[in-house]
Amino acid sequence: MDSEIMNVLEGRVLELGPAREAGPYKHFKLTRDGDGIAWLLFDREGASANTLNAEVLEEFDAVLTSLESQRPTGLVIRSAKTSGFIAGADVNEFRGASDARVVETEIGRAHAVIDRLEALRVPTVAVIHGFCLGGGLEVALACQSRIAIDGARFGFPEVMLGLHPGLGGTVRFTQLVNPMQAMSLMLTGKTIDARRAKSLGLVDAVTQERHVSSAVKDAVFGRLKRARPGSLNTLLNFGPVRGFLASRMRSEAAKAAPQAHYPAPYALIDLWEKYGSEKHAMLAAEKRSFAELMVTPTAQNLIRVFFLREQMKKLAGGGNRITHVHVIGAGAMGGDIAAWCAGRDLRVTLSDMKPEPVAGAIKRADDLYRKIIRKRTDVRDAHDRLIPDMDGEGVRNADLIIEAVPEKLELKQKVYAGLEPKMKPGAILATNTSSIPLQDLRAALGKPERLLGLHFFNPVSRLQLVEVVSHDGTDGELLKQALAFVGAIDRLPLPVKSSPGFLVNRALTPYMLEAMLLLDEKVDKSVIDAAAKKFGMPMGPIELADQVGLDICLDVGDMLRSKFGDLLPPTPAWLREKVARGELGRKTGKGFYLWKDGKREKTSAPALTTEPTQEMIDRLVLPMSNVCVACLREGIVDNADVVDGAMIFGTGYAPFRGGPLNYARTRGVENVVSTLQALAQKLGGRFAPDAGWESFK
Repeated sequence: MDSEIMNVLEGRVLELGPAREAGPYKHFKLTRDGDGIAWLLFDREGASANTLNAEVLEEFDAVLTSLESQRPTGLVIRSAKTSGFIAGADVNEFRGASDARVVETEIGRAHAVIDRLEALRVPTVAVIHGFCLGGGLEVALACQSRIAIDGARFGFPEVMLGLHPGLGGTVRFTQLVNPMQAMSLMLTGKTIDARRAKSLGLVDAVTQERHVSSAVKDAVFGRLKRARPGSLNTLLNFGPVRGFLASRMRSEAAKAAPQAHYPAPYALIDLWEKYGSEKHAMLAAEKRSFAELMVTPTAQNLIRVFFLREQMKKLAGGGNRITHVHVIGAGAMGGDIAAWCAGRDLRVTLSDMKPEPVAGAIKRADDLYRKIIRKRTDVRDAHDRLIPDMDGEGVRNADLIIEAVPEKLELKQKVYAGLEPKMKPGAILATNTSSIPLQDLRAALGKPERLLGLHFFNPVSRLQLVEVVSHDGTDGELLKQALAFVGAIDRLPLPVKSSPGFLVNRALTPYMLEAMLLLDEKVDKSVIDAAAKKFGMPMGPIELADQVGLDICLDVGDMLRSKFGDLLPPTPAWLREKVARGELGRKTGKGFYLWKDGKREKTSAPALTTEPTQEMIDRLVLPMSNVCVACLREGIVDNADVVDGAMIFGTGYAPFRGGPLNYARTRGVENVVSTLQALAQKLGGRFAPDAGWESFK
C-alpha cells in the first residue's frame, strides 16, 4: 500500500490534518481531517478482503447514525485492504437459504443501511482501488461521487451465483449509466477497468494515489464534475422502449442458457422491464426477486460451486519454488501449456522434433496474450518468457519438465530415456498423459520417484482443472511442489492416484462412447447433443468428441476398455474408419461436424424431428455419476465434494447441478441406482451400479 494509505491506518488521515475523532468500531476506523471531512476506513477484522455481512452492515449503520448527528463537511469511504474496496457480500451467509421470506427480511435490513448512506445530507465520496464488486459496487453507487484509483476494476458477478444485484444495484446502476450497458454487465458478470467505468459515467474521476487528497476536496467542495445520466438514459428507461429492449435481451440470454436452468438473468430483465423508471417500486421488487432466486436449487448449487473452487485452491498449498518450466511437445496441449505458464510469469522453454509446431504454439500464444493481458508491455514480457528451444537445452536448468507428446507408451518412455540424464537434481518430471497409468510409464526410469502427472484439459486457457497424478513411489515433497505450481499458475489442482483414465477421462469416456452407440442406433447427432444440453451440459458429447479429437477419443477408449472391459460401451468400427480417413474433428476441419478456423460451422439444419427422451439423457449422464462413485470407492480420489468440483472445472459438467455426485444426491441415490439397474437389464452390464453406491451418502 502507498504511504498515504498507511497514514490513514496509523491515524494520520492522508496528510490532510490531525485526526480529531475515532470511533470504537470493529471493522471501521472513523477519523476527521482539518477540513472537517470524515474519513471512514473499511477494514474487516480477520479477513484479507472486505466483504459485507450482517455484522458489518449493523456496524456500518451505527457509523451512519453517528455521522447524521455530527454532520461533517463530507464523508469519504475507503478500504484499508490491499486487495481492493469491497469484494461483495460474504457468500457464507447465502449457504443453505431455504425460506424466501427470511431472506427478504434480511436483505431488507441491508437495503435500509444502503438507503441511509444515499440519504446522508453531506457530500459522500467513495475512493476505490482494486476490486469493487457486487455489494461493494452497490455501496459505491449509493455515494454521490466515485473516485477510482487507476487499475481499479468494477463488476456485478452475482449472476455467477444464480442471483442478480440485491442491494439496490439493479436500480442505481441502470439509472446512472446507459441501461443497455448496465444490463449487459449485470447479465454477463464481466468486470471493467477504471477508464471504462469513467467513460460509462460509473465513476466521476480516475486518479493516482498521490492525487487522492485533492480529488476528494474537489468532490466534497463541488469542484468535481459529476457524471450525470444523459437524455439517452431517459429514453432507454422509457416504458415502451424498455419492453422492446427487454425482449431482445431475453433472446440473447436464451442463446447462453435456458431460463429453467439459470433463472437469474431473466428475473433481472423482468425487473428492469417492469420498474426501470420507478426507483422505489424497483427497489422493493429487487428484494423480493433476490430472495426468491436465493432459495432456488440453481443458486444454492452455484454457491456450492463457489466454495468448491475455494476448497480446491487450498489443495495447492503454498511456497511454489518452480521458476523455469521446460515443455516437450509443442502440439495443441503442450504449446498451450507452455503459453499459459509463460503468461503467469514463469520462464518457459518449449521444444519439439520439428520447428512448425513451435511456430504454431508461439502464434497461439500471441492470440491468447492479446485477449487476456491488457498492457502491451506485459504482452511483450510474456513473449520474452516463452523461449523456443529446438535443441532441448532447457531441460538442464528446468525445475519442472512437462512431457506432452502423443499418447503412445513407447514414445513417452523413449523421451524419458533421453532427458532423464540431463535433468538437474530435484527437478520434477511430469507427464500430461490423459489416460496412461504412471506405473507403466515409470518402468524405464532410473529415478521413478520424481515422475508424476500434470494432466491439463483442453482448452488450457479456459478449463481450470489440472489433475495432479501420483503413483505409489512418487516423492511426497515433489508432489507438494507440483500442487503449489498448479496454484501458482492460477489453476485448480485435483490430487489423484494413478489409475487408467484417472478421474475425469474415466468418467467422461462413457459419456462420449454412449453417444457413439446412439449414433449406431440411428439417432441423429443433433438430437444426442440436444439431450446433453437439455440436461445442462455446455455442449453435447458428439461436439465434445470433435473438440477433443476423435483419435484421442479412440485411443483413450481403447485403453480404458482394455482395463475395464464391458464396463465401457464398445467402440464402433466406423469410428476407427473415420479416424483412419483423417476425420479427427476440429483440428482437421472435419469430424462429425465441419469446422473452420477452430469454430464449428453452423448449417441451416432442419428443426429437430425427435425430442430427446429421459432415457437418452440417463444413458449419457448417469454413467458419469457411477464412475465417480467407483473412483471414490477405489481410493483414486478421497473427497466427494472435490470430485464434483473436478468434473465441473475440468469438463464443464452442468454447474447448476452441483456436480455428478451432488446431482445423484438431489435426484435420490435409490432412484439413480434403480435407473442404472433398469438400463443394465435392457442394454447391458455397462450400466451396472457400482458397489460404492451402498456406502455413498
